Amino acid sequence: MLTHTHERGFDSIRTCPVRKCLPVARLVRHFIEEPRACSYLQTVKASLEYRLMVDVTPGELEEMLIRGWRRFGPAYFRPACTPCGECHSIRLDVHRFQPTASQRRALKRSSRFRVEMGRPRIDADRLNLHQHWHGTREDARGWEPTQLTEDEYATQFAFPSSTGREMAWYDGPRLVALGLVDVTPNCFSAAYFFYHPDIARLSPGIGNVMRCVDMARELGCQHMYLGYRVQDCASLTYKGYFQPHEVLVGRPAMHEPAVWKEAAVVAHPQKGASSSPGGGGPSSEDGGGGSSPR
Repeated sequence: MLTHTHERGFDSIRTCPVRKCLPVARLVRHFIEEPRACSYLQTVKASLEYRLMVDVTPGELEEMLIRGWRRFGPAYFRPACTPCGECHSIRLDVHRFQPTASQRRALKRSSRFRVEMGRPRIDADRLNLHQHWHGTREDARGWEPTQLTEDEYATQFAFPSSTGREMAWYDGPRLVALGLVDVTPNCFSAAYFFYHPDIARLSPGIGNVMRCVDMARELGCQHMYLGYRVQDCASLTYKGYFQPHEVLVGRPAMHEPAVWKEAAVVAHPQKGASSSPGGGGPSSEDGGGGSSPR
């Protein structure tokens, strides 16, 4: 079951003419970070190009998504690594997407949960859920211990945005998972997803992608953005199994056209292998696990 609040924000997102909206975003800062150890590939250095922005309209974000940018709070970012180029922006045409049998099973397992969509908010349940989820990543993947304060959660997950929404999963009255997404007139972007370890066996990350596809179709979006695919990074391999999918060619500037090409078919793992380590979702890697985005 999936419900969402019928608020004015949804109507304005759907009806805003993307290319006719006047620029209103305010750029606070624009920079490229110094090279650092890559979070995905151990032998290379990585850096991100950042734009710290406020008052970004749905149409303006859509133009950025199409060119490989992601949003995390007030930070808009994309890879600026040279000469690596292994982070490929990936998206699904939600009307052409053909789920596999295992992906359909994950969707069916997730149907036991009620999903409510609305504006991101902050409360003790959300802070506790993130803490439980992050703790499993600290143990399994060596992430640095993190316990978000209310202010940190507000900045990272509930920063005021015309496009930001949360998809909250409930088992009865209990919050068990939370997805952060951006919605524009034609695009649906899965930005971050975390869940309670109790439901990991149900592959909630795969179920989250499937439910996001359903919501994108309901809202009339053409594409769903999954962030970045890194071919040789095991924790991001699962993204390639959502097919057919497209990858962005290069890193076009905002005044340049964006070219997307359909990717080659990716062979699925053998039965019993995990295509989504720990059941994680798109954003559980893209969002940097509650620290800096990657």
